[in-house]
Amino acid sequence: MSTLDWIVLGLFVLGLVAIVVWVMFQKDETTSDYFLAGRDATWLAIGASIFASNIGSEHLVGLAGTGAESGMAMAHWEMHGWVILILGWFFVPFYARSGVFTMPEFLERRYNSGARSFLSIISLVSYVLTKVAVTVYAGGVVFKDVFNIESINFLGYNIDFFWISAIGLVVITGIYTTFGGMKAVLWTSVLQTPILLIGSFAVLIIGLIKVGGWTELLEICRANVTPLGDDMTSLMRSAKDPEYPWTGIILGSAIIGFWYWCTDQYIVQRVLSGRNLKHARRGAIFGAYLKLTPVFIFLIPGMIAYALNQKGIITLASNDAAFSTLVKELLPIGFKGIVVGGILAALMSSLASLFNSSAMLFTIDFYKKYKPEATEKHYVRVGRIATAVIVILGILWIPVMKGMGKVLYEYLQDVQSLLAPGIAAVFLLGVISKKTTPAAGFYGLLIGFILGMARLGFSIFKESFPEGGLIHTIFLQHNWLHYEIYLFIIVILSMVVISYFTTRKDPALIQGLTFGSFTAEEKAEIRASYNNWDLVHSAIIIAVIVIFYGYFW
Repeated sequence: MSTLDWIVLGLFVLGLVAIVVWVMFQKDETTSDYFLAGRDATWLAIGASIFASNIGSEHLVGLAGTGAESGMAMAHWEMHGWVILILGWFFVPFYARSGVFTMPEFLERRYNSGARSFLSIISLVSYVLTKVAVTVYAGGVVFKDVFNIESINFLGYNIDFFWISAIGLVVITGIYTTFGGMKAVLWTSVLQTPILLIGSFAVLIIGLIKVGGWTELLEICRANVTPLGDDMTSLMRSAKDPEYPWTGIILGSAIIGFWYWCTDQYIVQRVLSGRNLKHARRGAIFGAYLKLTPVFIFLIPGMIAYALNQKGIITLASNDAAFSTLVKELLPIGFKGIVVGGILAALMSSLASLFNSSAMLFTIDFYKKYKPEATEKHYVRVGRIATAVIVILGILWIPVMKGMGKVLYEYLQDVQSLLAPGIAAVFLLGVISKKTTPAAGFYGLLIGFILGMARLGFSIFKESFPEGGLIHTIFLQHNWLHYEIYLFIIVILSMVVISYFTTRKDPALIQGLTFGSFTAEEKAEIRASYNNWDLVHSAIIIAVIVIFYGYFW
């Protein structure tokens, strides 16, 4: 990078430090202050944080790499602005009404303590061992590639720059998350989001110019046709496509999207911090707008990298190096600093959100439950310690990621499709129907988790299970999206049957937690929290998604 690039990157870091210092001077007296920013966040901070938290290694490495490999196949997940609208319009009132801190806590209110504990454990383990680990691994790989530094000599030892990047990313993010809490996560996102967008759109525009324009890009990508007749610009693939059949991707991507955007602590924590219903909903609408951009700033640049490689303008070492190669090869002086700042912003924001959400789950769902008499300041202190411990676990996990790297990264991408069906079904039926019983909620989570992890475990050792055998027939022969749909249906049916034979929860205890149970006053409060502004902008988001599907169908 040039001197100007380092200056631009330095200014971004200074801005980040200024925000963190400002936040640290605002004392966190209660768990609400530390974990939910005092429930006083505005729509701007909520929307920016939803977007910045979502953009992580799966976009910088995975989405751009998928764009270079298979084109528009993964675009369905990036058109999930409509699912974020479901969060804002339908689920926020239930979550706000319950007054909960965490999603497991909501399940306890709706079902029982067993459902809460089970979801807490699933969430905490998956955050630390999957999301944190993958983000840290990808950060080390991307920065090593972008900076083009193999190693740095320190006290006579040549240290792999991967370690410096990965550990530096974890430590810096961990420090400001530990001391700043949710306020630091929210307000740094307000700075990080525009930097990320500016830098990434620069890659898109310069890449399109280099490749010869949009028409030229489409022509090159349409020349890459699969044996089933689909090209790289095809959004809907053949039903026989081994990875993205249209029969699985429509409902399969929606199930993952519903779980991630409407029920996962990692995302929902942002709307829980809203000042009121209006700010929480508008934050979701703003986040839905921003969610329309990853196709253009990551996936299409991946396709551009493929096209430039075909034309011999760049050399693409691997598909996963698509985004970092464009940054390294194409950007002029000054822009590279902005883009590197954007990459740093994306990874730091994702990690900060993971650290804060994980610490919150531990403190509220485990520690506070077993030590309910402690003071609020004590819980905040425990939250800070928990954040620091998770940071340390992230560092200790880096050698495992370094060693298993690519293979582990690929397996971890399957985890979401295997965790999502059970959790999504339990939340959906819990909110839709007051007839869903506590036993159904708990066993729905259990059945979904066991069948999901069974497939993951068997797939790791799939060579041991011959085709035609019972294990292969039940768990392994199905496309991953089809299996996810089957699992979702199995959990739904199981919960319906279990609810029929078990006792319902007292309706008074789930007042306001299911459809049809709001009082007249609560309904009036919800109606007063939105106006034509919210309706019009929601309609615009839906229209953009429909147009996108129509263009690439």
